[in-house]
Amino acid sequence: MKKICILLCIVLSTSAFAQKRNPAYKSGEWLKFRIHYGFLNASYATLHLSTDKIDSIPVYHVVGRGQTTGFASIFFKVDDTFESYFDRYDGKPYRFIRKTNEGGYTKDIEIDFNYADDKAVLTDNKSGNVQDFSVNTNIQDLLSAAYHLRNRYEIDDFEVGQSINMDMLFDDDGIFKFKLKFLGKEVIRTKFGKVECLKFRPLVQSGRVFKEKESLTLWVSNDLNKIPVRIKADLAVGSLKADLDAFNGLRNQFKIIMN
Repeated sequence: MKKICILLCIVLSTSAFAQKRNPAYKSGEWLKFRIHYGFLNASYATLHLSTDKIDSIPVYHVVGRGQTTGFASIFFKVDDTFESYFDRYDGKPYRFIRKTNEGGYTKDIEIDFNYADDKAVLTDNKSGNVQDFSVNTNIQDLLSAAYHLRNRYEIDDFEVGQSINMDMLFDDDGIFKFKLKFLGKEVIRTKFGKVECLKFRPLVQSGRVFKEKESLTLWVSNDLNKIPVRIKADLAVGSLKADLDAFNGLRNQFKIIMN
């Protein structure tokens, strides 16, 4: 169950391919996911988007939270919060915050992006350590990447089997090379009804969390929102499934195929 919330955030950051002419989200968007670990209803995770300012710059502020619930919390307690502040117009991240407690394993870090100096400053609030990373204007953090991609790409620009790449910085491990492959369209059954989805295969690092490089599969709604609907993963130990459980404040209509 360790790193469940990080897994979800990585997957959420792949919800790409929204139409450029129609914004994919707005302030007030709220998404809730139910996460199953094996046969257990392991946890819930939410994402809430609002507006704010950093140094007078208009930004979006997204807060992601994840917690184990019920029987699963007896064996492994997770209480994670991730936050990102990113530009309201071009999607560049300005600040990223991670506060996690996963079975006693804790993290408390902040990343500030300084594009004038082409660097990001990571502060570890537990140890007091400060690290500098060289970045460019195309860098994203774990959460800002989701919203950046949702507005940037059109599905018609890609063919089945084609991949996109992205640099992300969200931890003291440094720049993470992320790759995403488009697999095509698929209609799946959800609690809301049948939903036509775009299917993706994020390529991840095997060993620590995931069983293989292609252990992850993601379905996002084939509409102007491009929100994650289902996630499946084969982990190093066990398997995980996450389903969209509730939503509110979507900018566009969520398309459901009635039975």
